[in-house]
Amino acid sequence: MHEDAARFLSQPVAAQPGSPLRVAVYSRIAEAIRNNLLTPGSMIPTEAELGADMKVSRTVVREALMLLEEDGLIRARRGVGRFVSDSLPRIGIERIRPFEEVLGSPGQQVEVKRILVERQPASEFVAPGIGIEPGSDTWLWESVLMRDGEAIAHLQENVSAQPVSLGGSSAVEPLEVKDDGGATLLAVLTRMSGRVPGPGECQISLSQVGPTRAKLLDLRPSDPVLVLTQYVRHGNRPFYLAKCLIAARAGHLSIMQSFQS
Repeated sequence: MHEDAARFLSQPVAAQPGSPLRVAVYSRIAEAIRNNLLTPGSMIPTEAELGADMKVSRTVVREALMLLEEDGLIRARRGVGRFVSDSLPRIGIERIRPFEEVLGSPGQQVEVKRILVERQPASEFVAPGIGIEPGSDTWLWESVLMRDGEAIAHLQENVSAQPVSLGGSSAVEPLEVKDDGGATLLAVLTRMSGRVPGPGECQISLSQVGPTRAKLLDLRPSDPVLVLTQYVRHGNRPFYLAKCLIAARAGHLSIMQSFQS
């Protein structure tokens, strides 16, 4: 195993509130696989080695490895060990992630083309989704997501400009988000807080793109689009709301499923 992977996996893990420890172990190993620290086809450490490195029991590690195998990230060879799968399943919308990651794939990076960043009063639709009163200050980020030079989605993201604590700090300050021009609002918030906010809910519907967004996506106003409305909580309160209109040229989105006993 490469020393970078060993160093990454050897850091102790801790469960997040309301989430079992096996999920934290699963996430650590999955991140190593997704970031190519554990390469396709390579053998992963044993249960005992992983448990010792992460300071968790073998039982917790075994449960996490079972989940990784169910999700197609690893495969087991009886009497030999466990290996990273040769080809990894594409992550769908079952986990909270920035939309440039949701719509991207290996070898196909999504570019974020910013249209608007504005501080404005929250509408009747936006306000409850981010936990504030209508008319209160909110940030609106509007972007077009591009892949291989084609516009594949239109994204509007909203977050409250009211005082909030991020990154585990006890300080509560008005939220100021700097636009780096190359990432979605959720990606920037994730970097600011050090982890993805959550939990969340994604509502899925079908609609026509309409005249305004049709121009941005190079579609006809009557063309159908998939609408993903994403609600994310932070500190057990509504925090972030996004509406993403996805053109058919973006391809399919997957929702991972596993057997429930």
